[in-house]
Amino acid sequence: MKITVLGPAHPYRGGLASILEIMARTFLRRGDDVDIKTFTLQYPSLLFPGESQTVATPPPADLRIRRCVNTVNPLNWLSVGRTIRRERPDFVLLKYWTPFMAPCFGTIARLARGNGHTKVLCQIDNVEPHERHLSDRPFNRYFLSSVDGFIYMSEQVHRELRAYTAAPALFSPHPLFENFGERVPRAEACGRLGLDPALRYVLFFGLVRDYKGLDLLLGAWALLKRRGRTEGRRLIVAGEFYTAKEPYLKQIAASGLREEVLLHDRFIPDAGVKDYFSAADFVVQPYKTATQSGVTQIAYQFCTPMVVTDVGGLAEIVPDGKVGYVCAPTAEAIAAAVERISDDGTLALFRRNCVGERRRFSWERMCDRVTELYGSVSGTPER
Repeated sequence: MKITVLGPAHPYRGGLASILEIMARTFLRRGDDVDIKTFTLQYPSLLFPGESQTVATPPPADLRIRRCVNTVNPLNWLSVGRTIRRERPDFVLLKYWTPFMAPCFGTIARLARGNGHTKVLCQIDNVEPHERHLSDRPFNRYFLSSVDGFIYMSEQVHRELRAYTAAPALFSPHPLFENFGERVPRAEACGRLGLDPALRYVLFFGLVRDYKGLDLLLGAWALLKRRGRTEGRRLIVAGEFYTAKEPYLKQIAASGLREEVLLHDRFIPDAGVKDYFSAADFVVQPYKTATQSGVTQIAYQFCTPMVVTDVGGLAEIVPDGKVGYVCAPTAEAIAAAVERISDDGTLALFRRNCVGERRRFSWERMCDRVTELYGSVSGTPER
């Protein structure tokens, strides 16, 4: 098939770019003709909360990536849409995660479909965003009505999607982040991170945003400290702050946790991810709201046990008592789960169980579902 992938890719950083690049490689291995169209401008600098949107590494030599999409220039949307319409791919595969992209993606999709041949498929992360705005619903309506079919990764997203469109939608869980490599010896990981291997580490990983509940985890850690349950342990917070840092710093200071919370408050490049998940006993996702999360799939990649809150689709991916614990999104419940999972025997069991569970999360399976979806919306038999 001839496939155009539209969304983040090199030089843009982060998990979304990794996902689309891995999917493109998977389709290439299957013999498809794949090109990626990514951004000349993704977010205006005033709207981007981080330090940088891009990386300085060379582009991947095995992928055809063209920077041609400007998300705030309607004339560009018309140009890109007409280009895709002329190129006539069998389908355009979009990644959708925020209504900010809706005007751009919706316009390109409508023009691309105008040739009567090209279908528009969407791997959708979120329908309703974690931080709401008045424009969300009209923007969602505009984009979602331009799509022929969807791949969703949690039932919450499926329910929200059905409020906007009856287009075909297939479930496929978030695959593993194989691009981050394999687990390394703990001592080696600690050495690269400057950590004392005599201590034990608990990990909060990823961009820090208020809905991710770092304040709940800090509250849980303070409870455990008062009970004498944090001796010899440290909490690592590894990720760039996409929200004000000061409230968290004040909470750390007020709870007496300055010596126990290690802030690695920066964007973690791909090459460094394995060290955090190899050094940590387990990862905690204390989210207040969620759909699905790439962090769980990184944890599976490195067989790192998890504590997750029972919000969105997290419990669908992390079976309670098998690879980790699922708890309520409160400081008290998180503290109890952290205490339960800290036993060495429990951690060893959960690490072994991760090996079997991770087989569910395959890029080949994801691409199979995309191909199945294309068949259903185009009337083309599956390959």
